[in-house]
Amino acid sequence: MTELYTMQRYLQFNTLKKMGLTHFDSWASTFGETVTAIELSPEGTGYRPKTRFAKFYNLPELMNTFKEVADIKTADVLNLPVPEAQYETISVKPSEFQKEMVESLGERADRVRAKLVDSRVDNMLKITNDGRKLALDQRLLNPMLPDDYNSKASICAQKTYDIWKDTKDERLTQLIFCDLSTPKAGEFNVYDDVKNKLIDKGIPDEEIAFIHDAKTELQKDALFAKVREGEVRVLLGSTQKMGTGTNCQDKLIALHDLDCPWRPADLEQRSGRIIRQGNQNERVHIFRYVTENTFDAYLWQLVENKQKFIGQIMTSKSPVRSAEDVDESALSYAEIKALATGNPLIKEKMDLDVQVAKLKMLKANYLSEKYKLEDKIAKNYPREIKSLEEKIQGYEKDISTVKDNTSLGFDGKKIFTPMEIKGVMYPDKEKAGKALLKLCKEKKSSEKELIGNYRGMKMELSYDRFSNVYQVSLGNRMKHWFNLGEDLYGNITRIDNALEGIDKKMNDSQEKLENVRSQLELAKVEVEKPFVSGQDLKVKQQRLTELESILNMTDKIEIEKENPLLDKAKSLISDFISNEYESSVDDSVFEDLSNISLAYTTTEDNMHQIQAVIDLENPGFKQYIDGKLIYEETYQSLNDLITYQLEFLEFDSLVSIEPEDLKKFKVELDYDRDNDGAIDRYDADFKDPGVQSYGSLDEREDYRGDNDYIGDNKPKRSLLERLESKSIKMKKDINIESEKLNAWER
Repeated sequence: MTELYTMQRYLQFNTLKKMGLTHFDSWASTFGETVTAIELSPEGTGYRPKTRFAKFYNLPELMNTFKEVADIKTADVLNLPVPEAQYETISVKPSEFQKEMVESLGERADRVRAKLVDSRVDNMLKITNDGRKLALDQRLLNPMLPDDYNSKASICAQKTYDIWKDTKDERLTQLIFCDLSTPKAGEFNVYDDVKNKLIDKGIPDEEIAFIHDAKTELQKDALFAKVREGEVRVLLGSTQKMGTGTNCQDKLIALHDLDCPWRPADLEQRSGRIIRQGNQNERVHIFRYVTENTFDAYLWQLVENKQKFIGQIMTSKSPVRSAEDVDESALSYAEIKALATGNPLIKEKMDLDVQVAKLKMLKANYLSEKYKLEDKIAKNYPREIKSLEEKIQGYEKDISTVKDNTSLGFDGKKIFTPMEIKGVMYPDKEKAGKALLKLCKEKKSSEKELIGNYRGMKMELSYDRFSNVYQVSLGNRMKHWFNLGEDLYGNITRIDNALEGIDKKMNDSQEKLENVRSQLELAKVEVEKPFVSGQDLKVKQQRLTELESILNMTDKIEIEKENPLLDKAKSLISDFISNEYESSVDDSVFEDLSNISLAYTTTEDNMHQIQAVIDLENPGFKQYIDGKLIYEETYQSLNDLITYQLEFLEFDSLVSIEPEDLKKFKVELDYDRDNDGAIDRYDADFKDPGVQSYGSLDEREDYRGDNDYIGDNKPKRSLLERLESKSIKMKKDINIESEKLNAWER
């Protein structure tokens, strides 16, 4: 994943910049997905969750971009005349010494993870290297240990000798790859061990060679020529020395992989020595040796994950939109991994983990959408329909009022209707406009004020300090707002336009009403649809439970099927759901006993989602806001949960959230209650001109609390008290202005 990004960043930086993908996080989120799965630990003795990239999205775009600088040609495109390869995995049982030493690797890894040992003394890199050596031959860790007749080296030597003997007449040749334990004089190494075993079985010394014996390119060419002629019939070497550039395929009949390299490309290079043009054999054999329950399992697992990426991207075919399936070669790696662990069920378990996790996520999304629809059907849509119906009725009455109070000329066309301002009728448009501007100049406060009547509609004037404009609202049943300007004729035109625009508002509301009604009917249909993958999830969960039980990979205590308390808890939950939502309850509700959703709603402003959940496995009650746990109550037993919670289930109490908890989820625009895109005094309290922000609103409420505010029924103050209060306020204002003046002078 990172190598592809690095290559594109190096060769296509300007392209990535145009696409907005120069940062790795943005690139990875566009083209990749991380998946958490249970994997074998490096020491091969246990399991651990690991998050890795395991899927590519938007592959056509990714590959079209990458192919601007890369030309990909694979074997399926070239269709070269190469022999057919038969792969065979040979699984080897570990010796008792190897079993004990694998356990010690696990103990060392635990100590390193717990930071109980200095990294200079022992670390995971050293444990990894020791694990690879142990999987190859126990004597690589301790040369004093005895040779195991069932080791990979012994089995490989026997298999090599059998093929040498069967192909003696044709003088066919074989390659043995081993990246570890290369030949060194005076030390135990697998190369010399295999050679000695082959000689003991009867293969002449001169027919066995090491690639390491050829020090120069000329010596390599001479050695390869001997292999092509069949003079050297067994050649041993490492991927680095015997990979790219090795041309000795003429008589090759078999290839042996004694160990697993880190990169899939290394395996491809090894196979490419025998699956190659010019090989006279129509069918060849590739043997891969693994030691069960050792580090081999982890190595093949790593190669499998890497091969998934390579197989999905480096293809000559048109890539699909997204891909995650393992290709043919990767599947063979997975099979080797399962064999190396000594249990083929592990591969099935790991695949099921991913599948069940995805299906659970899909079901969670399904339930979330279902609860949203139920909430909309029960509350949101009916409330919105009622509001729109009331709006439409109000618009209809306002339209009728305007029509009945509009003056018409002799030709039937509309003419200026006299405007009443402060009790004075203005039959002329110019005079009405001047009177309106005069009122604006005389207005001293921002408080809304009734100023007159026009075409049967009341007119109210106010000043918006935030926007620094004068506003007029027209209406009887509904309010129609517009801003005043400095042009007297323009203001009259704006008033007429506001009244003529009522028709459009009503049409928009009617259209929206029909849309909401359609959404309501569609929601009623959708909410009844079952989870399409429900049966598939159930089957896979059952199989996964069986595998977990067989592999003993979980410490989870299973709840017995015959449990009267559990049955009672389910019955109480079923009764609540049936009564509250008037719907039947099926077994899918109880598929995950640790996460049974009982109630779902939204906050009053519809900005946040609230969910209530019951846990029957670890008895408890949880509340979530926007998927985040904000409250949890645990019980000592299932009986306590039933007694103190399930027997008293009420929807309102289940979704009741403490104000302090809700404040944590408030964002700035949550306070924009009039949805005008700005947080101003109209969001706080438009009835009180003294409230200009939420800060001043809080100050007002604090003052009222401290002074025993009793609303509109508070006693009236005497004239003297009011004058004294006004005098004190004026003094405060004068002091503030003086301080401002002094500050300006300074």
